[in-house]
Amino acid sequence: MSTATYTVSGMTCGHCVNSVKEEVGQVAGVSDVAVDLATGQVTVTSEAPLDAARVRAAVEEAGYELKA
Repeated sequence: MSTATYTVSGMTCGHCVNSVKEEVGQVAGVSDVAVDLATGQVTVTSEAPLDAARVRAAVEEAGYELKA
C-alpha cells in the first residue's frame, strides 16, 4: 500500500469534499480517499504509488485545484 497527501484549494462545503472524493476515487489503483475540508488535505491510499498528474487531473475534473 502507498499513501500520499495533497492539498486542494477551493473546497468550501461537504459537497466539495464529496466531489473530490468521487473523482479521485475513480483513479485506477486508488483504494481510499480521505478529505479534510478545514485543511484542504486529501490523503489518497493506493495499491502502488500514483502519478501525481493523474490525481491532479481528477481534482481538476471535480472543479478544484491541486496546490503544488
